[in-house]
Amino acid sequence: MTSILVINNYGQFAHLINRAVRDLGTRCELVRNTLSVEEVQARDPSGLILSGGPAMERTGNCKQYAKEVQLPILGICLGHQLVAEAFGGSVRKGTFGGYASVTVEICDPDDILVGMGPRIKTWASHADEVSRLPDRFVRLARSEICEVEAMRHVDKPIYGVQWHPEVAHTEAGDTLFKNFIELCARR
Repeated sequence: MTSILVINNYGQFAHLINRAVRDLGTRCELVRNTLSVEEVQARDPSGLILSGGPAMERTGNCKQYAKEVQLPILGICLGHQLVAEAFGGSVRKGTFGGYASVTVEICDPDDILVGMGPRIKTWASHADEVSRLPDRFVRLARSEICEVEAMRHVDKPIYGVQWHPEVAHTEAGDTLFKNFIELCARR
């Protein structure tokens, strides 16, 4: 059975991620970000979701998970940013901080954004954002305020989105999670 670990980076929506995945019929567990790579692997998950959170300094071992755990990984908001940093990309302060509605243009639906349409309204914070893609990553989505709204690794099943698919204000959030669950089930 597919099971996903949601890594808690102290974000206000971490429990919503866990519930959204569980409500789609997938076994899911919210765990602390200080587990070792070995402890994460011992739980035998099919994939990891790196939640959002207030600060890069509070992301525990998430950069290690991104680089060392050989499973599908989805980074959300801060999780997206820490994946970028883990692989050599850059993060900067955004020009539009705080949570707001952001229209995102899907440039390449790939596996993770398939079925979401050319544009979606999302709920996102751009207090910080990915400013430069890491090597071996491609952009999947952009907006008028941020050029890297979503990305993926070209060889590994590692994805990141700046917005919050777990909140009701985001269109097609369940579609994104279903796509990720399907990727995890293939592993």
